[in-house]
Amino acid sequence: MTAVSSNGEYTFTKPNRSSITLIAGLGVEGDVHAGVTVRHRSRVAQDPTQPNLRQVHLIHEELFAELGREGFRVLPGDLGENITTSGIRLLDLPVGTLLHLGDEAVVEVTGLRNPCLQIDHFQSGLLKRVVGRDEAGNVVRKAGIMSVVVSGGTVRPGDAIRVELPDEPHRPLDRV
Repeated sequence: MTAVSSNGEYTFTKPNRSSITLIAGLGVEGDVHAGVTVRHRSRVAQDPTQPNLRQVHLIHEELFAELGREGFRVLPGDLGENITTSGIRLLDLPVGTLLHLGDEAVVEVTGLRNPCLQIDHFQSGLLKRVVGRDEAGNVVRKAGIMSVVVSGGTVRPGDAIRVELPDEPHRPLDRV
């Protein structure tokens, strides 16, 4: 992983940290989105009792390079992610994939981040770059994946990530 980020307050971006601690069943220690039930404001407004399938947000840094070629400047933590990865095709992983982070932590992939209009408040026009449609008209979401913490532990930039795919048949990611 190239960066880790967290914030105890509701802000769009999250500052980078030297480490973050993941807590099984909750998320990132001290992060505003940690919890057994939903913490994202729009989800709480719909139903505050629904399970939090968005405990840890991961984004691939390759997205930042792609956005840079389109004139945007996006750095780790800017889109509110907790973990920035490199070299892993996050968007191609199936639901239920286990990501072993560092020596101890494990998260289970639950789905795709469904970006909201706040991204355009961060940089105008960015939402259309991270959510679009393919040639067949299907919605394509590029703003990372969401996960829940299976096993806790401390993770740091530079820690290895090992991907463990679930048994087949694989279920493609959908928004959560």
